[in-house]
Amino acid sequence: MNHFFFKSLIFDKSNLFKMKSHRLLLILSLILLFISCKNEIRPRTFENISIEEIKIDSTSIRAIHVLKDSTLFFATSDGNIGMSTGFTNKMMITTIKHDTITPHFRSIASNGDALFVLSVGNPALLYKYTDGEAELVYKEEHEKVFYDAMSFFDAKNGIAMGDPTEGCLSIILTNDGGNSWSKLSCDQLPKIEQGEAAFAASNTNIAIVDSNVWIATGGQRARVFHSPNKGKTWEVHNTPITQGGKMTGIYSIDFYDSNNGIIFGGNWEDKKDNQANKAITQDGGKTWTLVADNSEPGYKSCVQYIPNTEGKEIIAVGSTGVSFSNDGGSSWKEVSKEKDYYTIQFVNENIAWLAGKNKIGKLILNQN
Repeated sequence: MNHFFFKSLIFDKSNLFKMKSHRLLLILSLILLFISCKNEIRPRTFENISIEEIKIDSTSIRAIHVLKDSTLFFATSDGNIGMSTGFTNKMMITTIKHDTITPHFRSIASNGDALFVLSVGNPALLYKYTDGEAELVYKEEHEKVFYDAMSFFDAKNGIAMGDPTEGCLSIILTNDGGNSWSKLSCDQLPKIEQGEAAFAASNTNIAIVDSNVWIATGGQRARVFHSPNKGKTWEVHNTPITQGGKMTGIYSIDFYDSNNGIIFGGNWEDKKDNQANKAITQDGGKTWTLVADNSEPGYKSCVQYIPNTEGKEIIAVGSTGVSFSNDGGSSWKEVSKEKDYYTIQFVNENIAWLAGKNKIGKLILNQN
């Protein structure tokens, strides 16, 4: 065989192999592109949302906790712990009394093994509720005591926050599954500003992702406190949310992941005011950017990301109705005029429970 021909044959076969490889890579790329496009979550749109209402007599509900099987737990302003199983209207209610005191519950949380409820006002009463029995696990007496929200990181570690009794926020922690709680001293926390506190509006002043916890404040200052290690160390960041009045500031905070979060609130005394009442972060809460400024909606007491929607779909509720965003908070649309729902929590991307003044609501999202 001619030496030149042999070299040419090798070259041609090599080129042929390269051409086949390039074609294979192109086909694989097109397949992956097709799969990614097929799996891409397309934000939904809703003209209106229907809410099935369940009346609850003579009580206000600002704290709910839901399970993946649609079981709802709720705590009321007149000392009740309630439960609805399987997304039904059937309610089971237990009443708690402390001596002559009827606890006013605005916080509820679970570590997976037990339920915990925390009252506002003096004295603060924190109960662990298991198998129909309520055990008092923390009590704090102070003329300024007022706890706003509570949540758990995992089965062992939990946190609750409240207004300052001294020069810092009131923060209590547990690391033994809620059997005991201890309060952080002010030398472990950033100083609070004069007139800065929080609002017990929906049990959503706290947001947790993994070991991160964020806490939102209002009043004279509207800031976000952050701990990356389950409350051991803290830093605080300013926000552009309206502030300076007694009832202005952040009423609710939520994070979709460790970077992307949203804060919502406004001015409770001027609920139609939609200026500087909602902002997002993409750097874990270090900086915040106003969204949909001077546009719908106004004041809201609770904001929540809808799960499994890549942080695009968000719902905000309050005494002014229900609003929805499908672009990460950049724009909003009113989807229900149902008022006096103070808090919402999702079971999954299609189902949620709401609660408010004398009522509980069941919401099912059906795309138009």
